Amino acid sequence: MKKLALSLALACLAVGAHAKDWSTIRFGVDASYAPFESKAPDGKLVGFDIDLGTEICKRLNAKCVWVENDFDGMIPALKAKKFDGVLSSMSMTPQREEQIAFSNKLFNTPTRLVAKKGTSLLPTADSLKGKTVGVEQGTIQETYAKTYWAPKGVQIVPYQNQDQVYSDLISGRLDAALQDAVQADIGFLKSPRGAGFQFAGGDINDPKTLGSGAGIGLRKDDADLKQKLDGAIAGMLKDGTYQKLEKKYFAFDVYGN
Repeated sequence: MKKLALSLALACLAVGAHAKDWSTIRFGVDASYAPFESKAPDGKLVGFDIDLGTEICKRLNAKCVWVENDFDGMIPALKAKKFDGVLSSMSMTPQREEQIAFSNKLFNTPTRLVAKKGTSLLPTADSLKGKTVGVEQGTIQETYAKTYWAPKGVQIVPYQNQDQVYSDLISGRLDAALQDAVQADIGFLKSPRGAGFQFAGGDINDPKTLGSGAGIGLRKDDADLKQKLDGAIAGMLKDGTYQKLEKKYFAFDVYGN
């Protein structure tokens, strides 16, 4: 009996030792992707993802800590425990779900091609054959372009962040850029530097590579954190807080179906 009691006590201690304290939640973010996340002139992180994370932490009585990281290194850094979640417009794809877990959906935005105004380019391998297309490293757009376009003669050039993609598009080193449509519209086309550019063709749809909306990327063994985040997201959607936050950035429903 004593042995049983001792075993139970040790088991309880082991559980207690592994219980995680989520009074601080560290989110990984790539600050080159306005309006989802970018830096204000004073260096402060701003954007829709930042507002969502801040509200989630508030509901969980937790302190939000933002850790800047290049997007292509997000999953390795998450696994290495550099932060607790990826809150950086990360689309939920089958490929990523093999490595990490995701919260419930935060939003759903399409993928589109951007090129110079007056161009006849379309987001197809035939139209882009022999052309150079820029993508941000580690994104679903890079996966899509390398899967469907690169084998058919389209040159795909990955960049460390989205700002570098636009810089080379403006300078003429790229014929087009492939990225999130909302980011391209608000973060580039509606800004002074994007004045000479436009969307080329319509939305691209491919669930296999482009996924089914963006969520918060999590380690698979942090099921307790996922439960907390999902509860906070559901509460924001139910009480209208989510809708208030999205109206700061978008003139349409970014959550989608």
